[in-house]
Amino acid sequence: MKNLWTDEESSNYKTDLELRVYTSKLLGRSDELVLHGGGNTSVKSTVDGQDILYVKGSGWDLVSIEKEGFAPVELTMLQDMAKVEELSDSEMVVAQREAMIDKTAPNPSVEAILHAIIPFKFVDHTHADAVVTISNSFNGIENIKEVYPNFLIVPYVMPGFILAHTIYEMVQGLDWESCEGIILHNHGIFTFDDDAKKSYDKMIEAVSKAEQFLEKNAPLVIEKYMPRGTLDIDKLQQIISSEKGYEVFVKVNQSPLALHYASTRNLKTFATRGVLTPEHIIRTKREPLILEEDDIQGAINRYKENYIEYFNTHKKDEIMLNPAPNWVVVKNFGTVSFGKNEKEASIIEDINNHTMNAVLKADMLGGYESISLQDSFDMEYWELEQAKLKK
Repeated sequence: MKNLWTDEESSNYKTDLELRVYTSKLLGRSDELVLHGGGNTSVKSTVDGQDILYVKGSGWDLVSIEKEGFAPVELTMLQDMAKVEELSDSEMVVAQREAMIDKTAPNPSVEAILHAIIPFKFVDHTHADAVVTISNSFNGIENIKEVYPNFLIVPYVMPGFILAHTIYEMVQGLDWESCEGIILHNHGIFTFDDDAKKSYDKMIEAVSKAEQFLEKNAPLVIEKYMPRGTLDIDKLQQIISSEKGYEVFVKVNQSPLALHYASTRNLKTFATRGVLTPEHIIRTKREPLILEEDDIQGAINRYKENYIEYFNTHKKDEIMLNPAPNWVVVKNFGTVSFGKNEKEASIIEDINNHTMNAVLKADMLGGYESISLQDSFDMEYWELEQAKLKK
């Protein structure tokens, strides 16, 4: 992975927060690290004698973030939150806003508490493809430990307060100076340092190790397929628009990767094994529609039936999202992504491209394995997202 730091560019940034903006943008420039709002960063600083955590605010992308995109939160209040036994995510959001010293700033990241308990000035968190590809394989834990012997390895835990509290308990008595970073299984990676450049450098070096592991153990070669399948795109768009209740924009992908993926045997099993990293499920659902026949409506009906069964199996008091698919893998044809507009469809396509590449590589490590159905449901129907629907 290329290190994008330059002394010339960095010389324009002087303060703690300015340097935090700079290295956040560097992380955001690499799609292999973060996609469309993914990842978060922070810096600990002092304002009027008070210890403050500036943490990425909700709704901002790292690639374009500015100083205004960071939420200033009282550090000790966040650290105290990590110690309580129970805290719902909605309660956490309220408590974090109350701890902000600037109420006009965006809501702090749901990982703010975790950033606060890491005792270093700069903290970087990404969902690096290479790291998650390794951890999303059948032997993921063993391989991750091999690549990162000096990292704290955390089994998958729901993001937000539960994750922060879990790590708080894990690090009691930890020698932080000997800890090179944190791997969140099936989720991502943290690096940290008291120097902005060193924290960024550590991220690039760590992800490069994962990339080198994959180059050696999963040297993916994309076969060159010609599209042999057919698809009535207008009919698909019409049916999906009807199912969604609005006219969808479609993005057709017949790249070598998409054709390779869509030409795989046992497609219904192969291409429905879950998301690459948990936050993607909000965009893509857990799995795509698999289309191997001309009966588009029939295939969508079966997809919806399966989705409703999945919802009913795991629901408590949640409101069901629209059960229609957000993307489709068409046998021997490629993939199609749907969105309310071109931007949304493009975002879903981007996520799918990274997921397909990871699935193919993870299979070369023994098999791809995402988070469980229950964990998928919990993420898709996260309390914070449901709150928006219930309003």
